[in-house]
Amino acid sequence: MTTSRAAWTGVVLTALLVVAAFTLPHLLDWEVNTRAPRSQVDEVLSPPFHGWWAPQWFGPGTLPALALGLGGWWWVARWAPGAGWRPLLLATYLLAVGWCLSLALVDGPDGLSRVLGNPVEYLPTAREVDDVGLLLREYVERISYDAAPRNWPTHVAGHPPLMLLFFVGLVQVGLGGDLAAGVVVTVVGASMPVAVLITLRALGVEGVARRVAVPLALSPAAVFVAVSADAVIGAVVAWGLACLALATRSTPRARLWSVPAGLVLGCAVLMSYGMPLVGLVALAVITVGGAWRTSVLPVAVAAAWVPVLGFAAAGFAWWEAYPVLHDRYWEGIAADRPAWYWLWGNLAALAVVVGPMLWAGLAVLLTRVRALARRTLDAEQRAVVLLAGAMLLVVLAADASRMSKSEVERIWIPFVPWLTLSVALLPARWRSPALLAQVVTALLVQHLLYTTW
Repeated sequence: MTTSRAAWTGVVLTALLVVAAFTLPHLLDWEVNTRAPRSQVDEVLSPPFHGWWAPQWFGPGTLPALALGLGGWWWVARWAPGAGWRPLLLATYLLAVGWCLSLALVDGPDGLSRVLGNPVEYLPTAREVDDVGLLLREYVERISYDAAPRNWPTHVAGHPPLMLLFFVGLVQVGLGGDLAAGVVVTVVGASMPVAVLITLRALGVEGVARRVAVPLALSPAAVFVAVSADAVIGAVVAWGLACLALATRSTPRARLWSVPAGLVLGCAVLMSYGMPLVGLVALAVITVGGAWRTSVLPVAVAAAWVPVLGFAAAGFAWWEAYPVLHDRYWEGIAADRPAWYWLWGNLAALAVVVGPMLWAGLAVLLTRVRALARRTLDAEQRAVVLLAGAMLLVVLAADASRMSKSEVERIWIPFVPWLTLSVALLPARWRSPALLAQVVTALLVQHLLYTTW
């Protein structure tokens, strides 16, 4: 199958999946329980998204979003291939931050503040924490519904404590207001593209980095990166993998990066129960970097255990908490969400978040798997197939676990940047129109849906 034919096939099939996921629940009156009973609204829901239809044709952030989206598509994408490396990193970050903030501000300042102030989020709980040691010792016992009325709210219960402690830290330094915390989360989350670019250059495929810089910055995922705590998790993962990539370089000093790589990735595990799956991408980084016969992997693994065991010594054992969370999850709305819909509805939600450029790119990636096995790919294509392919397997494993039925538009944000690498496989003539499709998708999602996040 030719590259263009594979790309078109991916676009058509994914478009059909998205249309089916959004329309069939309404047409056939399927009860898929997008929202829990306590959070039902009168508006028309938009499964597989957690939000609802709320068209808004203009807001304070509309013109800046148009300017950044079209400017990035027309000018920055043409500038990136020949730009200096540091200016490229800076431009990518500024574009990503501006894109996230402008999309959020379509709803005005409330677009940056309303989410984190919700009672089910971390920030209200973080404001009440005055003893971190006690919090860690009580954390597991307060996950279950049986701990009512002291059980943790939804998001706190659904994650290990480091995510809550991030917000405790913001409160302690005076950034605990809804708006201030929203800006911090956005600024941190928007660093994901930069970490991915550094990873690619460290692995010797700078050409791929230059091709994906703008698609990373202008991803439709920006709608959900702004003020979604999962974007912070994604940033931690991305920087951990960047450190790991730096460790694969062939100098003794470079090997020292294995320690921060392990520490950061270990912290990611303490922020989300799903992040151990990203170990598969870490193995792909080791493979692309040709570091299997070095000390990189064992040192990184040893370092990753340091924060995990440190938290266990302080009272929170990850392996004790996860079974308790599993039971709470299945005692709640998850038991009412039908797997026959969400196993493919989740993928449709992700398809909207990553945008149509990736529908084509991931389809092309699948056609390269056989060439990867035959070792006939060049270095750039091999790196893309291994990294994006590993993350695609992570997505499928997370979906099959049925621990993320609904709300994956935010939960799977950490996976999006690595899937985005697949756009580097698209033919040159596809890149500009496909990038424009990304921009249009983000603008439509922000202006047509109340996404909750």
